[in-house]
Amino acid sequence: MRVLGIDPGLTRCGVGVVEGQPGRTCKLIGYYVVYTEPDDDIAQRLLHLDRSLGELVAEHTPDSVAVERVFSQHNTQTITGTAQASGIGILAGARAGLPVQTYTPSEVKAAVTGSGTAGKAQVTSMVTRLLNLDGPPRPADAADALAIAICHIWRGGTRNRLQAAAVKAALRRTGARR
Repeated sequence: MRVLGIDPGLTRCGVGVVEGQPGRTCKLIGYYVVYTEPDDDIAQRLLHLDRSLGELVAEHTPDSVAVERVFSQHNTQTITGTAQASGIGILAGARAGLPVQTYTPSEVKAAVTGSGTAGKAQVTSMVTRLLNLDGPPRPADAADALAIAICHIWRGGTRNRLQAAAVKAALRRTGARR
């Protein structure tokens, strides 16, 4: 399974592409950061983000897209930009006809480090180890996007297999054929 992970941000949006299977070692395909200028018009910033994410989805042909879910913060200006970038990320996957899943920061941290309260340094360190990289991905937005992709492979893949098994069992019980 190939996953494009997105760490949404309006000024810096991290994107990571990873291949793997639940419970197995993942392979790095690539990582990027899409930048926009804070002084530019918001419409142009969102358009640039939309085009860039669309190009990355087309280039890497992922099986699914995983986006970090926006969470409440005290700084409403930051949360607004993050929410807008998140929507663009979700739209990029949907526009390509791909399944899109969102994960909270604590879900991502728990999947990658084993602790939902891990710090950024711990997440970056584990991403570096899990993907067998020579050095940590920089900036942190890229490492976070890779962590989101790994989380989806390990958690989302398992969730999809459980759902498929449940559907198969229900079909067997009713005698229906697929």
